[in-house]
Amino acid sequence: MKLREQIESYVPYNEQEENDKEMMLQYIDTFEDVLTRENKMCHFTASNWIVNKERTKVLMAYHNIYQAWAWTGGHCDGDSNLLYVALKEATEETGLQNLKVISDGIYGIQILTVDSHKKRGKFVPSHLHLDCCFLLEADEKEELKIKEDENSGVKWIDIDKSVDITNEKQMKPIYQKLNEKCYSIKKV
Repeated sequence: MKLREQIESYVPYNEQEENDKEMMLQYIDTFEDVLTRENKMCHFTASNWIVNKERTKVLMAYHNIYQAWAWTGGHCDGDSNLLYVALKEATEETGLQNLKVISDGIYGIQILTVDSHKKRGKFVPSHLHLDCCFLLEADEKEELKIKEDENSGVKWIDIDKSVDITNEKQMKPIYQKLNEKCYSIKKV
């Protein structure tokens, strides 16, 4: 499915997602390069909310750039297969090899502001991430690995504490939304 079709077919969960979906579609129609970082204003990312089988814990990484506990994910870098990007990033950032896709398609959408920062010694200007999140399941007994160039910790956190543990104020409502949606999904 093409990128526009993926976003177009997504059913928003709340008002934030309704507005962000509308803006994402406008950006897709306006810019040819929304899948690459060549678009310095906005580009697509794919993230994931990794939960244990019981849906009582979420896996988070301590991101070095933001100095915060957060979900995993990354830039699409030209790939329109958002699920593939999310799975690749989850494996790279956590070491998990046995991930199960729980959500049927995109699990959540959000447009996130990214403040300017330095990455690998280069200045990155402020921009927007047009993010699509996927719900994944993993065995919390599987060995975790740190990706030292991106994070300095990976751990399972009680799902009810995932909102409080992050110091990124703008992410708290996003994580709360993902948790609310997760509570309504039956355990397999």
